[in-house]
Parts: sequence; C-alpha cells; structure tokens
Amino acid sequence: MDTPAGVLNPQSGARHKIKRRLTAILAADVVGYSRLMEADETATLASLKAHRAELLDPEIAGHNGRIVKLMGDGILAEFASVVDAVNCAVGLQRGTAARNAGVPQGRRIVFRIGINLGDVIVEGEDIYGDGVNVAARLESLAEPGGICLSATVYDHIVGKVALKFENGGEHKVKNLARPIHVWRWRDQDGESPRPALALPNKPSIAVLPFDNLSGDPEQAYFADGIAEDIITALSRIRWFFVIARNSSFAYKGRSVDARQVAQELGVRYLLEGSVRKAGARVRLSAQLIDGATGNHIWAERFDRQLVDIFDLQDELTQTIAGAIEPALSHAERQRAKAKRPENLDAWDVYQQGMSHLHRRTEADLTEAAGLFGRAIEADPGLVSAYAAASECRFFQIVGGFTEGSETARQTGLAMAHKAVELDQQDAGARYALGRIYIARREHDLAIPELTRAIEFNPSYAWAHFALGLAYATSGRPQDGIVPIEAAMRLSPHDPFLGQFMVHLGSAYLFMGQPERAREWAERSLSEPNIQWSRYALLISALGYLDRQDAARRAISDLLAFRPEITVSAVGAWWPISDDRSRDCLLDGLRMAGLRD
Repeated sequence: MDTPAGVLNPQSGARHKIKRRLTAILAADVVGYSRLMEADETATLASLKAHRAELLDPEIAGHNGRIVKLMGDGILAEFASVVDAVNCAVGLQRGTAARNAGVPQGRRIVFRIGINLGDVIVEGEDIYGDGVNVAARLESLAEPGGICLSATVYDHIVGKVALKFENGGEHKVKNLARPIHVWRWRDQDGESPRPALALPNKPSIAVLPFDNLSGDPEQAYFADGIAEDIITALSRIRWFFVIARNSSFAYKGRSVDARQVAQELGVRYLLEGSVRKAGARVRLSAQLIDGATGNHIWAERFDRQLVDIFDLQDELTQTIAGAIEPALSHAERQRAKAKRPENLDAWDVYQQGMSHLHRRTEADLTEAAGLFGRAIEADPGLVSAYAAASECRFFQIVGGFTEGSETARQTGLAMAHKAVELDQQDAGARYALGRIYIARREHDLAIPELTRAIEFNPSYAWAHFALGLAYATSGRPQDGIVPIEAAMRLSPHDPFLGQFMVHLGSAYLFMGQPERAREWAERSLSEPNIQWSRYALLISALGYLDRQDAARRAISDLLAFRPEITVSAVGAWWPISDDRSRDCLLDGLRMAGLRD
C-alpha cells in the first residue's frame, strides 16, 4: 500500500507529499551487452526486442508484475508478491535458456537477475530508493543465467517455492554502507537451466496431486486416489497425452508455479485440485489450467455425501474426467483459431474444422469437411480427423443438408472405418463409426461399436448419448434412458446439452409418455445451439396432448427456423430404424397440424 510522507520543498519551503510502498523489485540486464552490440548491433537489437516481446513481457505480466522501465540492456520490474517475483525470474532464465538452444555461444542473449524486497519512493510510474539500489547490486552479483536474492526475499519464500538456493554469504557493494546477504539460484542439482521440453503433437496434460484440506493425514490416501484414478481415466482418451503418475506426483507437498511445472513436464495443461472431508460430506475442487499463461480454463466444485468411499471415488473420477474433455476441446479450438494461417499444422487445421463442426449450419459443415480433408492430407495418420470427417457427414445427413445423402453415408462410413483401422482402441473412432451406422439406420451395427467406445473411455459423454440415441430410435426406447442420463451427468454444462434432452424426450414419446416428452422438448429449447429436432419433438408431443394453440405456435417457430420442413422431411432426416417409433413421431406431427 502506498504511504504518503511529508517532505519540505527547498525551493518554496512548502511541504508536499511523496508516496512510498513496500514492493518486490526485479532488476535484470544482458551479460556482455557492449560486446554483442559491437559484434552486430542490428542483430543484437532485433534479438533483444524479440526476447522482450515473446518472453519478458508475457512472463512478467503472467506473474502479476509490472515493468517499471527499460534501460537499453536492462529492465526494472516490480511485484506485489516476492513468490511471483522469484517464480518469474526462474521462468525468465529457463525460457531464455530454451530460446538460446542452437544459437552460437557468442550471439546468445543471457541475463543476470537480482531481486529485493524493500521500501521504495513512487513518482508517477517510476520507483526510486534503497530498495531499487539493492536489487541493482544483487543483479551485478548474479552469475550469467543466474539469480541473486536478498536475505529478506529468501526468508519470505522458504517453503513456498520448489526451488533450490545456496547461501552466497555477505557482500560489500558500492554505495551501500551495510553488506548484502546473498542467496543464489542454480537450476536443479546445480545444472545449467534446461530447455523446455517440446510439446507433444496432441493435447498434453499433467494431473498434480490433490491437496488434502481435511486436517486429517489419514485422508491423504483418498486425495491421492482421486488424482491417480483421474490419470488412469484421462489416459483412456487416446487424443490426450497424459503424464505418468510418478512424474506428476513428484510435486506432492510442494508449492509450485503452474507455468514452471508445465515447462518442466512438457505439457500444455495442468489439472490441480483439493479434497476436504467434514463428517459425512466430501467437497472436491478441481481446476484446469493453461500451462503457458497460468489462466484457468475450467473450474468446478463437487459436494457429495460419503456413503461408500470407493463408489464416491469412482463417481468423482468419472465426473471430472468427463468434464475435462469438452473443456480441453474448447481450449484447443480457441488456440487454433488464434494462430496465424502460415503457422498451422495438421492438428490446428483439425481444430479449426471442429470449430465449424460445432456450429452445425450447412455452410459450416461444408467448411468443416474441407478442413478435415486438409488435416488428413497433412497427416494421414491423424485418427481424430477421420472420425470428425465422419461425424461431419452424420450432421449433414440428419440436418437435411445433403441432396446426395447416399454419397454422404458412404463417405462417412469410409472415414469412420479408416479411423478404426488406424487405432482400434480409440473411443472417438468407435463412436464415429457407431454414429454413422445410426445415420445409415443400421442400428444393430451401431450399438456394439458405441458399447466398445464406452468400454475404451467410460467418461465419454457423447458415446453414452449416442448409445442412448441408438436404443431410442431402434425400438428399445426404455433402454435409451439410462445412457442419455449418464451423458447428461458426465457433461452437465455441455454446449449441446439440449441435444441430449431432446433425445431423452423422444425416448419417452416412443414409450407412450407425451407429457414427459413435452417437458424435455421445452427444456431443450431453453439451451443454446438449437436444432430443428427440438421443435419437431415438441410439436409431436403437443399433437398427442391435443394442445392445438401451443402446437400452432411451435409450428410457426419451426418454420421460421427451417421453412422447408414437412412431416415427410422429418421422417427422412430423423434416423429411426424402427417403424413403430417413426410412425409415433410422424403421427403426432400430423395431429398437431404440420403439413405433409
């Protein structure tokens, strides 16, 4: 907090106020700057500018710091937290080492860094005083690529950061009457800073040990068990790269910076959480973090009654794993959209295709199909691209967007078969094959494929939903209820939750319960990403309930959404293989007044 203090102005004799605050000060400069400039001024300035834009600025901002000023070869920054300042300094040094990989020794940008905690004078955006001077002296004492801390900083971070420091003793420095006690940072085991591990070519995640907040050491096994089970569950998702338990559990009991851990483990995402048990209740909190920025992508809290601890552990594991997949998918789509076109690889093109696939308009599905084709050309072994291309054909068929629907059915089937051929244990590939079988009204083939998808990944919400859809539209609506409800439980915030709801409602309609069908249809229409099937189900249910006024309004809404829809179009597009179920749906539409 800034503290005003009275100072006498020698010119006027008037007293004016100055501001002071306690802050963590980071001072850094480039080793051998004059030599680098003499050797190649243009290249040195360009390299330093790139370091600032791509590493220093984002690293400091990401640790809640502020750049006070740039001084040619140096930088002065301040932080409200000494932990943030130290973690930032380590991130800068490790990031710089990674950037220097492959650069000739005489052309490398290398920093010294000093950090102090002290009282400073504040004037506008600038800071002055002994606190700044000590940070500058510490920086001069640091080794190239190293960090020097004052004793005050070291005292504040002990037990709060997972870093090793060695006692550098006291040093007498210029313009300071008292000696400075120095603590030096070297990378683990005294090694030089290691370059960051290369990221895998698919989403990578590490599950850190969950904190036990119960105050009872005996509950630590439960927290560990949750994290271990989540690692196992995520490992079943074949398009994830999941760090093994022994590596991620090396951070147990340590206060760590998420970005540092992500760099050390070579992953893009981290999952961390905590468990608190009180009496017969358990509260679990989990957060999915972007390892590059430290930002939260997804966070959720789960409160449960403790009846059977193993059943509870299984439930929480499945719920969290099911929630992470759509959150990670969304994060990957956003990351791909932000990349420049010339920097796109096959995975990025695939993710851009997924962005269009999720919109599900006729134009977007056409665009998605083209992007998936490009991704396959770039990487013929990319299983996810084949599965998504098949899924694209599914939505073109059931959306009524394909005049040559038989061609779409054949193409979708070929793509799904190729995905399974490439990886027979990939849940997404089996899911895609099951879905295209539904579109082809070959439900007897769809059900075993979707069952396999769930076996390979029990947390796969969309596989549960598709299995329920297959049952509901093949004359076994009562068997469709449980899998669709499981999908809704696994992905309660799914952007297409309304689709789950409408097909749960259709199962009830086919079971002869139009009132329950109406309830679910109306609930589905309150969800985003509306499709024509929601209106169709509502209209059919209202037809059976003889609620003509409401049916006319629903028909008007449907025709405003898709003017070309008729009873026969619904019969052609809704993938029902059971004649009685199809007649049930269409008869309700006719009773409601939808034109044939």
